[in-house]
Amino acid sequence: MQASDLGFSNIQKLAPTIIVDLRYATKNNFTQQIVYDFSTAIARTGTAKKLANASNILAHQGYRIKVWDAFRPVTAQKKLFEVYPDPTFVAQPDPNFSHQKGVTFDLTLTDETGNEIEMQSGFDDFSIKAHRNYQRTAIQEKNYQILNQAMEAAGFIGYPEEWWDYRDREMDNYPPAQADPNDY
Repeated sequence: MQASDLGFSNIQKLAPTIIVDLRYATKNNFTQQIVYDFSTAIARTGTAKKLANASNILAHQGYRIKVWDAFRPVTAQKKLFEVYPDPTFVAQPDPNFSHQKGVTFDLTLTDETGNEIEMQSGFDDFSIKAHRNYQRTAIQEKNYQILNQAMEAAGFIGYPEEWWDYRDREMDNYPPAQADPNDY
């Protein structure tokens, strides 16, 4: 990993075809509240490069990535945990963890025009339907495998409890860092 990979980057500057729909910047999320005041998805540069690679893999198959969440400031994580204090689905505030240090994405698969592809559940479904080992229909399984294989090939691992949550395989190599997405 290069030192430049430790900084932050706007994911759409590295991969313009990625769709960004940051749910916590709107009321369209499980809290029904606006959790943060930005609509730019940023991540650690090394992680963002991996997402751009996954985007390229999927583009060759006729798909796009839609990102629902990326870097999430510790202050936003605190708000989420206050609303839903279950660490299985909502991590406790910790600047050295996952979204809070910019090495994780919540995302899904879309067709070339941006329509979401059928998956086993919606975003932030806090039921067993969200689990990666949930019994999917044949079409859901096909779609999940397309997304999962591209993300794994690009250097991500999936969180077992949420099919949409992908973390940089090298996440432990990134020290805690905070940034203001509005600066990107």
